[in-house]
Amino acid sequence: MNYEKNWIWNFTKWGILIFPLFPLLGGIIFGITLIYLWKNEFNYLINLPITKAFGILSLGLIIISIFAYKPGESWLGLANFLPFFAFFIAFSGLINNLNQLRQLALCLVIPSPIISILGLGQLFLNWQTPPLFLGWELIAHGNPEGRMSSVFMYANILAIYLLISFTISLGLWLENYQFWRKNKLRFAWLTMGIILNSISLILTSSRNAWGIAFLAVLAYTIYLGWYYLVLAFTTAISIILGASFAPKPISNSLRYIVPKYFWGRLSDQMYPDRPLETLRITQWRFSLDLMIKDPLTGWGLRNFSPLYQEKMNIWLGHPHNFFLMLSAETGIILTLFFCSIIGYILAQTILLLKEIKPQNRLIVFTYLIAFSNGIFFNLFDVTIFDLRINTLTWLLLSGIYGIKLNLKYPEYNKI
Repeated sequence: MNYEKNWIWNFTKWGILIFPLFPLLGGIIFGITLIYLWKNEFNYLINLPITKAFGILSLGLIIISIFAYKPGESWLGLANFLPFFAFFIAFSGLINNLNQLRQLALCLVIPSPIISILGLGQLFLNWQTPPLFLGWELIAHGNPEGRMSSVFMYANILAIYLLISFTISLGLWLENYQFWRKNKLRFAWLTMGIILNSISLILTSSRNAWGIAFLAVLAYTIYLGWYYLVLAFTTAISIILGASFAPKPISNSLRYIVPKYFWGRLSDQMYPDRPLETLRITQWRFSLDLMIKDPLTGWGLRNFSPLYQEKMNIWLGHPHNFFLMLSAETGIILTLFFCSIIGYILAQTILLLKEIKPQNRLIVFTYLIAFSNGIFFNLFDVTIFDLRINTLTWLLLSGIYGIKLNLKYPEYNKI
């Protein structure tokens, strides 16, 4: 399948471009693309080994839903998984060359400066919109108050979007900075995106996102061999961590140079005396207890929330760790199987770096880092309940797997 010059690819690019700002319209475009691909390439897609793996996983999720603690919740939870498995498989066939990978990356990052500007207006100019305006709501002063959330429902969801956008923008910028004169407008937009994404990431006040952004930059500097920047970044982060967690004589002296906004947030002194039930460690222990009580089949998708409410008398949407949540809700076997599928794809991507020309490795490495950001973020949060983030995450994975399929099955795909 070579869709680079086909109408469906150009149609899909528009969907990717507008999806963060117009999720309903973007979702309709994705739905049309999904139906088109499965209708026209069914025999190819259904016979891929990865399709069989996701088919087994889907069957397992359906079975555990039958025996869930609250089956109705679990059936609803399937919507966060099964359609996205089909989406991943189909888009792996659609995106099958490096030129498409770069076009996809540009479409992903172009909206991010607009989203950052809306967030800045939200925090500093009290911008707001009516509820569900264009599929989202801009809340004055952010959600929670004082933290930028922009067009997303919560600051942490904006943070993972910005992480993805920042990482891809930085990768494209690094790939193009030597040739910036050939496309000054693109380079200027990428530069503005990196700057605005960085400022907005700080203003989300997401400790999780701050740490992962640092690791992403560190990964680029190591990959490119810029070891002087590795030293500079590690020194800077050591000073910030020292101001946050070192013994008082050391931390007090470092706090003269590190703004309280950082060390106060990292050390949790900015939000003291939070109820025990709202702490991540409490949620993680509860998830572990659920997993231990029913390690084989779990309690059912979306069943963490009612179980936690019954025990703690407080409602929480998730336990702030995707893998603990999945283990508690689907059991250890299905969780390990799911992780092994994703791990196999990522391992194939690492091997792909050795198979392609050196000048093409940076874009594949960028996708690998961007998707890995999502994995690390889900160690301290859960993003599958946001339609846009869940879709974009699977889109990243389908892009890099599609390139691998192109090399493995050249009779179908031609780079």
